[in-house]
Amino acid sequence: MNSSANNPLEASDTDAARDFAKNREHDISEFVDTNPDYYVKQFNKIGESARFTPTFNLAAGLLGPIWFGARGLWSWAIPFLILETLGLVQVARGLFGDLASDAFARIASIEGTLELRQRQLAAAIESGSDKAEVYQRSVDSLEASIGGIRMEAQAMAEQGTTIALTGLAILVVVKLVQAVVGNWALEHRFSEWLSDHTVRSGMPTQQLVFSAIFMGLIAIAAMLHYSFPGKYTLLTEFPTHAGIRSTAIAWVEQFFAYAVSRGDTLFDAITYGIRTILDALEQVFVGTPWIVIASFIILLTWLTAGIRAAIYTAAFLSYMGLLGFWEKAMTTLALLGTAACLSILIGIPLGMLCARRPRLYSFIQPIMDFMQTMPAFVFMIPVIAFFGTGKPAAVVTTMIFGGTPVVRLTVLGLRGVPDSVREAAISFGASKWYLLTKVDLPLASPSIRAGINQTIMLSLAMVVVASLIGAKGLGEDVLEALQYANVGKGILAGFSILFCAMILDRLVQGARK
Repeated sequence: MNSSANNPLEASDTDAARDFAKNREHDISEFVDTNPDYYVKQFNKIGESARFTPTFNLAAGLLGPIWFGARGLWSWAIPFLILETLGLVQVARGLFGDLASDAFARIASIEGTLELRQRQLAAAIESGSDKAEVYQRSVDSLEASIGGIRMEAQAMAEQGTTIALTGLAILVVVKLVQAVVGNWALEHRFSEWLSDHTVRSGMPTQQLVFSAIFMGLIAIAAMLHYSFPGKYTLLTEFPTHAGIRSTAIAWVEQFFAYAVSRGDTLFDAITYGIRTILDALEQVFVGTPWIVIASFIILLTWLTAGIRAAIYTAAFLSYMGLLGFWEKAMTTLALLGTAACLSILIGIPLGMLCARRPRLYSFIQPIMDFMQTMPAFVFMIPVIAFFGTGKPAAVVTTMIFGGTPVVRLTVLGLRGVPDSVREAAISFGASKWYLLTKVDLPLASPSIRAGINQTIMLSLAMVVVASLIGAKGLGEDVLEALQYANVGKGILAGFSILFCAMILDRLVQGARK
């Protein structure tokens, strides 16, 4: 009798294995869509080992990046495209390219100078000038240079066959690598597809056509450009017209002129509000006796960050006072305090609003990306157009650059509050206000404090840039040092800015701890 018939458990395992193999074959056939028998055999071979198992896929080798792109393996297709394009460029340069074109261009340039020196030599000989010997040496040197370059051009022209063979060798190696790794890469994509059927499968005709067109355009453009440099201007110069740029500039200027004329009242109100806060802070920091401000800062640092941080703060403040930077440092702190306070007062409520409204956050996020990535010197232009120059414009510029971290980290902190904690509070009858003030904000406070810290640090980083549009303080000394190459003054003022940043960092970080 059959042993499996006497052992029901063994028969069951055999049936399960057979069913698993059948289901796997069905899944592979559905995934690859083309030539399923071949891929079932290759995938089973690859799946038997956790290590890399080399196989040979002729289609992957012949089509190369087109096959990988059509299969959705773009992380493989792009590197192979670059390598194949390199090989094709070398083949085209070696067979059809003018390898000596650069050398002949240099010869043409030197020949113009040689002709001038020959005329000068002839004139000097005719007039009996003492410079004839100098011109003769110059002519001899130029003629020798031309002869050397001609020999170099001839040597380069003779290298065409070698360059073409090198490119061919690169192509062959890359094709072999693609054929060997094709099935392995596709099997890994199949494993992803088993757990997520949204992963692209098969080889759709439109994807194959798109991949072929894309790869072909890249390869042909590279071959033409590097094999025949300067011959096809479309490959070196973007097709445009000077009128497009001038029209765009005119539109932008018209928009800002309209915005300034229509929003004059709004901008004046914003400037008045910023100046009110700024004047109040300057009165506190600059108008108050230095010993009061220093004592208050040291005490606050001691209470929030400890005695060691308070000692360092006292040393930093002494540095700024002894070197004559006290008043400018306090002016910088007033400017920074205005920008940071406004950024925090706007950013935290906005972050709280965005944390529970994903659509609003998805709308605001590109704006914040723009604020953080646009160079400061660019968005200073519209700020000056709307607010003029001076401290209010510097505050607005600083807010644009440094105001986004507090929003992002507030959203991150509130979204990181565990749902189980919120549900427990709601089940015990917590109101929305109680849930916000007693659950969400306390649990999100580390992230919010980190956002406040980053906003302060980024705002302080704008001190020197803001001095370009009329902001006073330590940035003005650094700017003057740059203009007049005053190394000592610039370094000392830079350390003062650094110490201001360290004091504020200890205050915020100490409070978070």
